[in-house]
Amino acid sequence: MSFRIRPAHPDDFDSIYEMAKLTGGGFTNLPADKGTLVEKLARSELAFDKVEEVQGSDCFIFVLEDPREKLIRGTCQVFGKVGTSQAFYSYHLSTLTQWSPELGKTFRNQMLTLTTDLEGSSEVGGLFLHPHLRAGGWGMLLARSRYLFIKAHRQRFGDRLLAELRGVMDEAGNSPFWDALAGRFFDMTFPEADGFNAVNGTQFIADLMPKTPIYVSLLPDSAKSVMGQPHPSGRAALRMLQEEGLTFDRYVDIFDGGPTVTAPTDQVRTIREAGEETVTEIGGEPGKTKVLLAAGRLREFRCARAEVRKTGRKGISISQETADLLEIGVGAKVLMVGR
Repeated sequence: MSFRIRPAHPDDFDSIYEMAKLTGGGFTNLPADKGTLVEKLARSELAFDKVEEVQGSDCFIFVLEDPREKLIRGTCQVFGKVGTSQAFYSYHLSTLTQWSPELGKTFRNQMLTLTTDLEGSSEVGGLFLHPHLRAGGWGMLLARSRYLFIKAHRQRFGDRLLAELRGVMDEAGNSPFWDALAGRFFDMTFPEADGFNAVNGTQFIADLMPKTPIYVSLLPDSAKSVMGQPHPSGRAALRMLQEEGLTFDRYVDIFDGGPTVTAPTDQVRTIREAGEETVTEIGGEPGKTKVLLAAGRLREFRCARAEVRKTGRKGISISQETADLLEIGVGAKVLMVGR
C-alpha cells in the first residue's frame, strides 16, 4: 500500500466527512458539518487556483491517498494568513510580580489576557489520520508535506507559523477550561460553542468575552491543570511540531485551553533543510536513502515517501512507483528532505 499527499477536491467530500465524524469533537478545522465542509473545500479550490504569489487568507486542504485503491485515509490543512476576515483570538499567559514591604513578601500572579498577537501568521492544522492507519509513519508524511508545500510556495505564507492543538476534554466532550472560564460568559456548553465557532467564526467571542485579564488563581484546579496541555490524542502531534522547531510561547486556546505553538517560518526544520533536486533516472538500481519528495505546484502538488540514490551533485534516481505517485518523469525538479 503506497500513499501520497495531494490537494483535496470536491469529490473527496464523503471521505473527509467520514473522518470528521471520527474526530470526537473539539476539532475546529475539521467539523462534522456538511455545509461547512463543502464551503471549506470550495475555498480550497479557489486557493489552489489563485495566480497571485502573495500571502492571503487562503485555506489549502490536502488528503492522504492510495491512488491505486482510490482510498483516502487522512487529511491536513494550511492557512495562508489568520485573522483577516475575523479577529484571531488567543489567551496569553503572563506573570505579574508584586512586592509588599509591610508583609515582606513577593507575590507572583499569572494572568490570562485576551489577545490578537498572532494575527497575520500562517497556520498548519486540520491534521487527522484515520484510526486504521495510525501505524507506519503516515501521520509524519501528512504533517511534513505541509512544510514542503509552504517551501514550494513561500511567497504565499507569512514569516511566522503557528499550530493550535486541541485541549483536554472529558469522555462526554466537555472542557474543564471552558466550564471554568469562557463558559461562565456564554449560555452554551463547550460542544455547542465549539460547533458554533467551527461554522460561524469567532465574532461572538469579541461581542461577549470580557477584555480584562483573568487571574489564574481564581480558576479551579480542574482548569489550571489542563491549561496549555494537549488532548491525549494530540501528544504525538505536539511532539512532531516540536521536532520541527515550533515552541509553546504561552499562548492558549480561548475555548479549551490547548497550547498554541509557533516558530519563524524559515526556521521550521523541514522548510530549512529541504533542497531542490533533479530526477535524472527512473527505475534504475534501487536507492537506499530514505527521504520525502514533493513535486508540482498548487493543484499539481504531490508528496510521497521514497528511497533514492544520488546520481550527481543535484541529481537523484527514483523508482517507477515513486514517479507514478508524484506523476513526474526524468528531468522533473523535486524538493527533497531526509526522513
